[in-house]
Amino acid sequence: MGAKHYIGLVVLLLLILVTPQAVGNDYYLGMLVFAGINCLACIGLSLLMGYAGQISLGHAAFIGIGAYVSGYLTVKMGVGIWPAMAAGVGGCVLMALVIGIPALKLKGHYLAMATLGFGEILYIVAVAATGITGGPEGINNIPRLRLFGLALDSDTRFFYFTWALVFAGLFFALNLIHSRVGRGLMAVHGSEDAAGSLGVNTARYKIQVFVLSAIYAGIAGSLYAHYVNYIDPGPFGVMHSVLLVTMVAVGGMHYIWGAVGGAVFLSLLPELLSLLSEYFEDTGIQYQSDYDTLIYGAILLLVMLFLPEGIAGGLADLAEKTRKIMDSRGAGTEK
Repeated sequence: MGAKHYIGLVVLLLLILVTPQAVGNDYYLGMLVFAGINCLACIGLSLLMGYAGQISLGHAAFIGIGAYVSGYLTVKMGVGIWPAMAAGVGGCVLMALVIGIPALKLKGHYLAMATLGFGEILYIVAVAATGITGGPEGINNIPRLRLFGLALDSDTRFFYFTWALVFAGLFFALNLIHSRVGRGLMAVHGSEDAAGSLGVNTARYKIQVFVLSAIYAGIAGSLYAHYVNYIDPGPFGVMHSVLLVTMVAVGGMHYIWGAVGGAVFLSLLPELLSLLSEYFEDTGIQYQSDYDTLIYGAILLLVMLFLPEGIAGGLADLAEKTRKIMDSRGAGTEK
């Protein structure tokens, strides 16, 4: 991992430390907690899409598994929070193996189709299995997390805990992509045939990264359940899976930092638009939540047309062009 990533991590750590004091508002801290939860899911999705070249349209279902298993075990079975969260992540691993082993042995985008169907099935089960999931009414009174005897019962504490996990997840992902495994994943993304001819076990690599991405999503789901204290099927539908893919694509599929940036940007975008709409009330323009899909689609279209490598890719290109201009001017001065 290069120096620029360490510098980025230090900057992120400083931002995490000062943000609660700078924001000073529980509502906006809550928005940043949700952004952090989306970041966790998007980091895993970025490893899968950007580095292994596999598309998943069912990651919201893995978030749902993490949330429902953790919520059900703590509320209905009286299991401790941390064992319940571990069980939620274990459920995601098991389901990822069930889906991934047959789908990822094949070439092409079979995983996208399999995960799309999986997400729809899980959503229907969550609505219909009222005896387990509570159906549309969901599961209430999910307990808040406790860490070393300290209850994470405020937005500030949960913010720190969530973003500490984002920091750890980001650090792990950055180390992974700069390791032998990361180079193997990029070889698989470039050409499965070429990677296979060089001795890379493409099927095993794809299954491993798919399971890893499901673990990220499972942790995000457990955090969501214990932060909101209530879950229902609504947030775990296919549209949320599409939103996660959009976050990764807008940020930059081939950049882990881009996944974090895209997740934060699109998580906060509805609130930013809502704030902007207050300035246009006199003109009769009023922002509504239904506009989300339209705006997300427009952003994705613009990014794909003008920034095919995402915002992070665009910034990297800009930095490279700036460096070349500076080098050429320096060379001209020396002459």
